[in-house]
Amino acid sequence: MIIGIYGLGRFGTFWATALSKIADVQAYSRNSKVPDGVRAVSEDELCKSDILFLCNSISSMDEVCKRISPKLKKGTVVADTCSVKVYPIRMMMENLPDYVQIVGTHPMFGPDSGRNGLTGLPVAVCPGRIERDQLENVLSLFSKMKLRIEQLTAEEHDHEAAYSQGITHFIGRTLDLLKLKPSRISTTGYEDLLDIMQQTCNDQWQLFVDLQKFNPYTEEMRKKLHSSIEEMLLKLDSIDSIGEN
Repeated sequence: MIIGIYGLGRFGTFWATALSKIADVQAYSRNSKVPDGVRAVSEDELCKSDILFLCNSISSMDEVCKRISPKLKKGTVVADTCSVKVYPIRMMMENLPDYVQIVGTHPMFGPDSGRNGLTGLPVAVCPGRIERDQLENVLSLFSKMKLRIEQLTAEEHDHEAAYSQGITHFIGRTLDLLKLKPSRISTTGYEDLLDIMQQTCNDQWQLFVDLQKFNPYTEEMRKKLHSSIEEMLLKLDSIDSIGEN
């Protein structure tokens, strides 16, 4: 089985390297160097892979799907790795030929959170248009990587992700605006906040924008977060003296 990686950005390079430890991996990128253990191939050759992981940005899914559509071989499993699922699966379903298999995947980690190994880390799997035996091939691949597999619908994924990943990135970027620094008297809670800020800000700005823009539930999350902050400020303002409950 040949695994293909389309796009070698920060995550694509990390994902290609991880997969190369258990499978035959080839990759295509217009700008980035191919990591050790991975073969560099043309876009045409990549589209002949048995399983093709799309590691491009969420906002480029429409363009990439249209670009590779006429080059894909019959039976290829095309899997996106986006942090949202409703939008990319729709783009694949609308733009890719009927003779390829489609599945949405979201490795719920990255180069920072996965730097100490992948064992037990979650990967979301959202079947699109895929036969059971082909889906089992994808699940078997993830099992060999010792990932924790969570199967759910694209809508379920995006709703949960808005209140987990979406809010984490939003808070991390907001904390960065405060210019928080390490402190010699910091608590472990404060160190955790700095870690969240560092992890989220290590990712490209485009990922943050895409997470907020293409998940249909993040606007609701931001409104509830804003409302909760206002409610807390009102509670503090209503306290007339120190020590009053």
